[in-house]
Formats: sequence, C-alpha cells, structure tokens
Amino acid sequence: MDAAWDTALSYAVPWVPRTGRYLRKAKRVLAYDAELSALSDEELREHTAVLREAVRRGRDTAADRFRAFALVREHASRALGLKAYPVQVAAALAMADGCIAEVATGEGKTLLATMPAAVAAWRGRGVHVITANDYLAQRDAETMRPVYEACGLTVGFVIGELDPLARRAAYHCDVTYTTNKEAAADFLRDRLVQGRTRGLPDVMLDRITGKGVSAHRMVQRGLEYAIVDETDAVLIDEGVTPLIISGEAPNAELTDAYQTASLLADRFQAGQHFKVDTQFREVRMTPAGRDHLFSMSEAFGGAVRGQRRAEELVTQALTARELFHPGQHYVVQEGKVVIVDESTGRLMPDRTWREGLHQAIEAKEGIEVTAPKDTLARISFQRYFRMYRHLSGMTGTAWEARHELWRTYRTPVVRVPTNRPCVRKVRKDRVLPDRETRRQAIADRVQELHREGRPVLVGSRSISESEALSTLLLQRGLPHEVLNAVRHEQEAEIVSRAGQPGAITIATNMAGRGTDIELGEGVKEAGGLHVLAAERNDARRIDRQLFGRAARQGDPGSAEAVIALDDEVIRRYVPTPVRAALGVLMPRVLVRLAQRRAQKRAVAQRRGVLKRDQWLSESLGFAGVE
Repeated sequence: MDAAWDTALSYAVPWVPRTGRYLRKAKRVLAYDAELSALSDEELREHTAVLREAVRRGRDTAADRFRAFALVREHASRALGLKAYPVQVAAALAMADGCIAEVATGEGKTLLATMPAAVAAWRGRGVHVITANDYLAQRDAETMRPVYEACGLTVGFVIGELDPLARRAAYHCDVTYTTNKEAAADFLRDRLVQGRTRGLPDVMLDRITGKGVSAHRMVQRGLEYAIVDETDAVLIDEGVTPLIISGEAPNAELTDAYQTASLLADRFQAGQHFKVDTQFREVRMTPAGRDHLFSMSEAFGGAVRGQRRAEELVTQALTARELFHPGQHYVVQEGKVVIVDESTGRLMPDRTWREGLHQAIEAKEGIEVTAPKDTLARISFQRYFRMYRHLSGMTGTAWEARHELWRTYRTPVVRVPTNRPCVRKVRKDRVLPDRETRRQAIADRVQELHREGRPVLVGSRSISESEALSTLLLQRGLPHEVLNAVRHEQEAEIVSRAGQPGAITIATNMAGRGTDIELGEGVKEAGGLHVLAAERNDARRIDRQLFGRAARQGDPGSAEAVIALDDEVIRRYVPTPVRAALGVLMPRVLVRLAQRRAQKRAVAQRRGVLKRDQWLSESLGFAGVE
C-alpha cells in the first residue's frame, strides 16, 4: 500500500506555493529596513554576530529568520551599494523554503542568492552554490565575497584547474561556488577514496585506530545545502547526463577494429543495408545489411571477428556517420574530438561518448583513435542532486518544467514577478520553406535593424549555423561578433557589448548566461535590443530564455523567431507526410507539434534514467555496496 501511494504521489500535480505568500513575507523583512539602516557598521556586525550564533545553535525563531534576511540585505547594500528589491527578497525566501524561484532574466539572481546562502551557512554545515560555468563560479564568489565576510562567513570557489588541497580548502568554506560537473566529480572521487568505508562510524573508527587515511584525502564535507543557478539547465537538460570517472584500459586490437569498421561503413547504403531513426537517434541494420556484413566480416580479426561484435562495431560507425555532425554535435580541436552540449552550445572537453561511439567518431574524422576506458565510478546529475538534504534554485524558465521538477526533486516552483513591468514586444514567428531562405531572411532583418541603430542578438542552435550566418553577414559588409563554443574565450566581454548601438552578435544557446547586456546611449530611444531566434529549440523554455535577453529591468526590447520547415526539430519529430501537409496549411502548428513531441521524448528519457537510478540505489543499497 505504501509503495502504491508513493507511486501515485510522484505523479501528482505539484504543490505550487502562491507568490503572494512570499511577497507578504518580504514585507516583514523590509520592515527592519529603517532600524538597520540607522545602525553603525560596528553595531550592525554585533547584531549579526548575535543572530548568527542563535542560528548556529538552532535556537532561531520565525521572526529571527526575517531579521536574518534583513541583516544580509543591509550588509549587501553597504558592501556593494546594491539593496535587494522586494521581489528579490520574496524569491530568496522561497528558495529558503526549498523552492525553485522563477526569476526573469536580468532581475539580479546573483545578489538574491546571498540571502538564503548566508543564512543557511550560519548553521555551519556548508552551502554549495552551483553556477553554469567556471567563469561564473569564480566571478560570483569574488563579487559577493564582501557580503559574506560582513556576515562573518568564508567563501571559496572550485573550478577545474584547482588541485586537491585547494579544492578541500574551498569546500570547507562556509559558502562554496562551483559547477555541477566539478561538484559531482569531486563526490565520485571521494567515494573512490572511501573504498569500503561507509558512513560516519567507519570514518571515526579509522581516525581512532590511525589505520584509515581516506577521511584526510576526501575534499568534500557532505551534501547539505545546494542553491542551483539556471536550475532548468542543470537539473533538467543535463539531469540525465552521466558523470563517469574512468581509467585507462588499452586494447590495441579493439582500437584497430574501430578503424576497420569505419572503412567498412562506407560500403553500406542507407535504406538498403540500414535504416536511420532520426527521432530516437538510432541506426538499425537490415537483413540485407547483415548479409552484406557477413561477406566482409573476415576483415575483423581476433576477438572482434564474430558476427555479432562486427555488427555492433559497424552500427556504431554508421551512427557516427549519419547522426553526429561536426559543428553541431562536436568539433575537432588539436587532433581531438570535443563534444558540444546541444542545449547550451558549450564545449565539454572532459566528456566522451560511451560504448565506442567516441572512438567511432574519431575514426570517421581520420584522427588518432583513443583507447577505450574502464568505468571506475559513475552517477547522473539527477541522482547526485537528489542526495542533498536541502535543494533549491533559481532560473528564468522553470514553469514549463514544474511537474518534472516536483516529480524528480520534490521542489515546487514559485513564479516571482519582475521589479518593473516587462515591455518586450514579441513578433509572430516567420516560417520559411528551407534553411537557405531563412538565412537570407535573417540577414535582411539584421541589416534593417542595423540601419536603425538597434543592437541585434541572433541565437542559433549549432556552431555550424552560427558560422554560416556569420559568413552571410560578412558578405554584406555587416560587422559583428560571433559567440559559440569555438570562440568562447571572451564570452562575457562580447555579451556585455551586445547592447551598444548597431551592434550585431551571433550566439549559440550559451548566449552569455549570467552576464548582463547593458544598453548603450540612444538604444532605449531606438527600441532597445532585438533578439532574433534563427530556429526553434526542442524545449520552448530554451526559446523563452533566449527571448529573455531583451527588455530586461523594464527596458524596451523586442524578439522574433525565423523558422525553416527543414529545421532539425521539425525533421526529427514530425513525419514527412505530416510535415508536407501542415507546412503549407498551418506552419506554426507544425512547429508547436514538433516541440511538444521533442519535450515528450526528453521527459520519457529522463524518467527512464530516474527509474534506473532508483533501481540502482535499492539494489546496491541492499547488497551493501552502494
């Protein structure tokens, strides 16, 4: 009965706290404003120390909590000259209750995170603030350091280049800024260091006897409290991405087999020897293809000469050839295949595809095939973040994923209004027959806006598309900046200039998340920043995130999307006959249909990973080896 109830609860409609509840609570925090503003710096520090000690001992009351938020707000005002708006205080209170706060782009999420982070850190168990990348982790930690230090707290950051000693010191600060990749990787490394040591009693026994050294080699001190910035990207889009720590497993025979399979794949014809399922991203061999492979299987030698193994290798080679394309799914840099995150457009140099796919792509590109690796430890981000005792977050686009966030993480979503009314003008989508026509239409629109002196941000899904648009603009003599995974070194600088008069910026979905676009002189009068989506994404919330770059903090701005009927999301999720019919009669309905199917497919995939994680947890926990 309990199991059935738990299952029913997991699919129930999430509890959605009313925004007004937190706006009313925010008024109780703001009520302390006059009193605290009148205090000297010394008096403010004394009040903070007294309340911090009460919180540490767990003797704080509900009234103390509101006062604590007011104290942090006042410290931020004096240290940075920034005083949180009532809506920011409301969002911070919601996060302290374990909610995901939907805060519009440009509403100051970096500042508002200091309130729940500081108050939680006073309890002495450590707080992890998860950011989108290493640059933001370091920038936010250093920018907000004066606030935390005024509150009597230490702050550190963990980025990829730090050594174990520096990581340990950063994690033992009261507040630690880092990324999901670094935090999860350090967790796995600590589990490897632990070996068979499990739980506090074993660690304490090791210290008493002096036989164990694992506790001194671990860098993290536990998973107590996490605040996740860009929650939808981290918990949803990357939630099912497995983080794997692997070891070398040289196998020269298998490495040669990948190269052989790549050569043999050139002799197979689509439709005759294999079929491609673009929606599920699979290649399936036909009976004719298996017969054709059997006639060539002697090309494989030794351990991979068998028919089944040869079919697996050739199928991977065909998958690499048909479904994975340079500039969209990966790039080749310095003789290595580097994966591109399709949801953000960022490079992921430390990640590889599994089950031989990475080696198959290397063989296709004609570069050195790396040796396969043995998996030492693995965890999905979905499972990792479910381990925190207290999880909250903030993002500009969480409402569409509220059911999934509740089902997976038990975190309700609260929509927080903007400080000033949003005056963004969104034009109707333009739907064109093909990509080339769409590119020309985008270039025409950019040229028109450039003449008006308005800045334009063009968002594309892939590196190859951004480069194609860049070439087209160069042919027209339009100066512009390109921001993608290949040209990311000056990301913050490029985005910060994107609001200057007549500026043209082409960006993949990375689009400088976390960096403000300041409008230059005369831009507001001209109509503000115009965001132009070069195609629709699989999820509408990613489109909304891009459009949110315009019209921030009450500024004027506009947005539109130009779509082609042969865009990837439409080709992948809508059958050809339906595409032909709706493309003529109802093209905008066709786009919505494609996105709904894409999101349904993505949700099903994440649900499958969640079930697998739960099964692993139950099975390994029962066996005593989790």
